[in-house]
Amino acid sequence: MLMNGQTQAVGTAAMMSPPRRPAKPSQPATLDWTGICAERVAYAASAVIFAQGDATDSVLYVLSGTVRLSVLSRTGKEAVVAVLTAGHFFGEGCLAGQTHRTATATTMSAAVVLAIEREEMTHQLRTQPAFARAFMTHMLTRSIRMEEDLLDQLFNSTEKRLARTLLLLARDAEPEAARRPLPRVSQELLAEMVGTTRSRVNFFMNRFRKLGFVQYEHNCTFTINDSLRTVIVSD
Repeated sequence: MLMNGQTQAVGTAAMMSPPRRPAKPSQPATLDWTGICAERVAYAASAVIFAQGDATDSVLYVLSGTVRLSVLSRTGKEAVVAVLTAGHFFGEGCLAGQTHRTATATTMSAAVVLAIEREEMTHQLRTQPAFARAFMTHMLTRSIRMEEDLLDQLFNSTEKRLARTLLLLARDAEPEAARRPLPRVSQELLAEMVGTTRSRVNFFMNRFRKLGFVQYEHNCTFTINDSLRTVIVSD
């Protein structure tokens, strides 16, 4: 089951029916959880949901908050492979025969997560066409994102990779607005996601701020403007 659910986990297995929300372009369609047995678990910030190497037994879904997935190499180097906000599944490898977690899932803020046991998830995918379609949309979207990430790493400069990462994070947080607040992320975390150093991230963030692409707020957060897209499309 879930790791670090000792003092942080709240709730027991129950029939969940979270409120419906408008679908976001980068996320699966709105899900109807009626009749699906899931465990609702609340986590504090910086809690480990599961660790790399743990046995797999469930698929998880972010109801609220932000979760990051990171991988630790044998040499001790950590890489952030995804930052997930409300509306994202993760841990679905167990459905394809994966026996151990390939990444560590950690909350970046207080978060509420649904955990669906593997057998329950398999049953719902077989018997609930609408739920299965929404899950398939999620899987295809993630596959497309992974391809784009790979191409980004292979062919784009550090500046363009950082701009794309900021826009993706901001779009997930607030998909419709021209100015989008970014989930609270450190420059160290951005460096891990982009594949560069903190000093390079700091250099480009200062450049983006001077150009008006990024606005820093009083509470140490910042807002991304859609004009940042010009960095990606420029030669």
